[in-house]
Amino acid sequence: MQSLARVLGLVAAVVVLAPSAAPAQEWARKMFGETVHSFGTVARGSKAEHRFSFRNPYNETIHITGVRTSCGCTSPVVTKESLKTYETAEVIAKFNTRSFLGQHGATLTVTIDKPFPAEVQLRVSGNIRSDVSFDPPFADLGNVELGSGSERTVRVSHAGSTPWEISDVRSANEHFEVMLSKPTRTAAETIYDLTVRLKPEAPAGYVNGQLILVTNDPRASEIPMDVEGRVVAAVTVSPQLLALGVLKQGEMVTKNLVVRANRPFRVTGVECSDDGVECRYGSRTAAVQILPVTFRAGTQTGRIERLLRIATDLGENSVPGVTLQVTVEPPVEQASAESAVEPGKSGPAVDAGGQSVRPPADGRSERG
Repeated sequence: MQSLARVLGLVAAVVVLAPSAAPAQEWARKMFGETVHSFGTVARGSKAEHRFSFRNPYNETIHITGVRTSCGCTSPVVTKESLKTYETAEVIAKFNTRSFLGQHGATLTVTIDKPFPAEVQLRVSGNIRSDVSFDPPFADLGNVELGSGSERTVRVSHAGSTPWEISDVRSANEHFEVMLSKPTRTAAETIYDLTVRLKPEAPAGYVNGQLILVTNDPRASEIPMDVEGRVVAAVTVSPQLLALGVLKQGEMVTKNLVVRANRPFRVTGVECSDDGVECRYGSRTAAVQILPVTFRAGTQTGRIERLLRIATDLGENSVPGVTLQVTVEPPVEQASAESAVEPGKSGPAVDAGGQSVRPPADGRSERG
């Protein structure tokens, strides 16, 4: 991790010594893994999106004021405007395949105002075919219960009398199965029904992939189709709100969490931002897991709330988060040495005004 102020100071020094050096805004561009994307050739009305990921590697918090586009063919959206150190976000570029046809491109300008003003330009381009369309625009699998699988059918149409064929459908996702119907041909168009099946063994989490339709068209032999969905594990945690009661500083308490799923699973990790929280788990595989959670009260007092995340081999984000709540009180204060009274001895005498009266060396009383 580095300080952005220090980086800018070094860049300014380089620019003074060598005017041909990179501009000071280079620090902002370095947050992005890529700044250029081509959608290739896409079907009319199809869903075409690209996510430009970026990450804040600096000590300072980065604030995005907005993203503007140079062309209505692309609409940009930023997923998070303020990024602390090591946090990530995305600029989602949505290609408007319904209102535009042919070759188009756009420059997306990301504007930053804090900690220092800067701009980053992202470039997208693509060719929207007028003779190929999808209905619906992409294969939307929706929410799929873990282990059940799912399938969706998309109608692929090609307008024109020229013989048009889909010779193959490719995918990099091993959990997809694709079935292609025989073509229906008329004098005006060719129609295929393409069915995407998500295998039952697909893990929990988001499904975000593409199919590549390979055609006999020499102008654009490959056309992408997006596939989206979410596999949801039927996992429950009890209790989801873990109330630990009231503790004194230094005290400790342990309570159990019960995690259940619709098939055997293994716990692979437990995360919590508080060092005083410990959760023990084993390597066994079972449909029910009991996890003892121990909290040791530290120096922080008052109401404390922490989020506990449980990772399993069912997939990312398959287990709901657990909220841990506890109130920590300071220990009972010990009486001061001056006011402490040993057993069998009386305490110091005080007069009506509250002042101590101590015996002098000669045994006479005098006010202190």
